[in-house]
Amino acid sequence: MADFPSGVALVVGGSGGIGSAVARGLAARGVAVAVTYRRNQAAADEVAEAIVLGGGSCSVHQVDIGDLDSVRGCVDDLAKEHGNIHTIAHAAGTHIDQPYVSQVTPEQWRNTMDWDVNGFFHVAHAGLPHLRHSRGSIVFISSSGLRRFPPGDVLSVAPKGAIEALMRGIAREEGRFGVRANNVAVGVVDAGMFPKLVERGELSQAWIDAAMRNTPLRRFGTPDEIADAVVFLASKQAKYITGQTLFVDGGYTL
Repeated sequence: MADFPSGVALVVGGSGGIGSAVARGLAARGVAVAVTYRRNQAAADEVAEAIVLGGGSCSVHQVDIGDLDSVRGCVDDLAKEHGNIHTIAHAAGTHIDQPYVSQVTPEQWRNTMDWDVNGFFHVAHAGLPHLRHSRGSIVFISSSGLRRFPPGDVLSVAPKGAIEALMRGIAREEGRFGVRANNVAVGVVDAGMFPKLVERGELSQAWIDAAMRNTPLRRFGTPDEIADAVVFLASKQAKYITGQTLFVDGGYTL
């Protein structure tokens, strides 16, 4: 617990593949965790049950990040219950298709940008007063596609570009209050959307083989490897790191 103050860590999207690993990683460090879900309560409950069975503390909360009142209600209730929110890890995202830019419909674009970008803004808006109080940290799960663009991934990459710009603003403006803001940019991770896209046939074997060849470590990442980076950036071990993006992608962006 020396690396984290008292209070709670909020993992937005903690029911997902990467989010659940982040929740488990924080809990393994003795941190009380709160995970959110939008629809999949069973997955969120499973994460919490595993943490509690391991001796940790975890609560589950249904939150629609598209609704500011929903986000603010959850954040304020957690702060009241735990006395402090010292970490916000944002791992929420929409389930997207893989069209080329020329194939994206205006409706797809609006829906994705609204949910991802405005949803993140709602979390930041509600959470910053509490992070100021705790001199805490916010970590966003971003994409290595912002440095090396994978064709067909615009609906994932574009909103993350906007969010990273917002995170730089948070780091620059909130540092005087002790708040840190960092990103973890991931490559292909065998969790979350990746297996779903493979199952739906939107990622062919040729695509998978090419992605593997373009990754110097010649393998895809695991959720726990992403979680390790998030936990580090959220902890006091990274207390002089802010406004940065850590690429955890097996060298994909080289």
